[in-house]
Amino acid sequence: MTGVASGCSSKADSDEKAGGAASRQDARQDANEEEAKKEESKEQDKAADGPAEAGSVGAPGSACPMPVTFSLAADWKPERVESDKDSEFAAVLDQGPVTLVCEIDAKPAGHIGFVRVWVGAGAGDDTRKALQAFVADGAKERTDEVYKEIKAGKFAATEVTYINKNEFFDDPKKERAFAVATPQGLVVVDLGGFDSQEHEQMLPAYELAKRTLRTS
Repeated sequence: MTGVASGCSSKADSDEKAGGAASRQDARQDANEEEAKKEESKEQDKAADGPAEAGSVGAPGSACPMPVTFSLAADWKPERVESDKDSEFAAVLDQGPVTLVCEIDAKPAGHIGFVRVWVGAGAGDDTRKALQAFVADGAKERTDEVYKEIKAGKFAATEVTYINKNEFFDDPKKERAFAVATPQGLVVVDLGGFDSQEHEQMLPAYELAKRTLRTS
């Protein structure tokens, strides 16, 4: 009986250790998720202060006529991107199901990066699927990829945040984008940046675009 009791005791100890390890792993995962939520909340609070507005872009007659219009942060400069399908560089302007139509340069505002707008007339209306294809095409190596359903202006939208680990970057960097479906096609608005620090500093301009988005 002693041997049986010892065997049962050993098994119980082993099960207890395994359970303890699993509990610790779950606790670590919960802590990481909580930390990520806190970090995102800080970024949103920082962006909520909002930059000074300086006009808008997207309407007919603006620098970039597009299916959507949104407010510009002060000193950000929009520039229309012409797409020539016969050009050898045409493929560079395509990412997933959408094509680049406008770049809004942060350099005049003292940052290195862009808010970019992409449009896909035949991309359908599944914003999550389109955004997944957009990210997969633009960031072959990435981590911390998180999608969520949001509001962009009055539009229902899908937003993604992720870390781009492109081999040509010195360091991995934060990126984010949101997608909306309009009668004139699917629209993706993304924010990159030279590095994660620049990304965070430019976030208010991106949040302004998202908050003020409307049909052109």
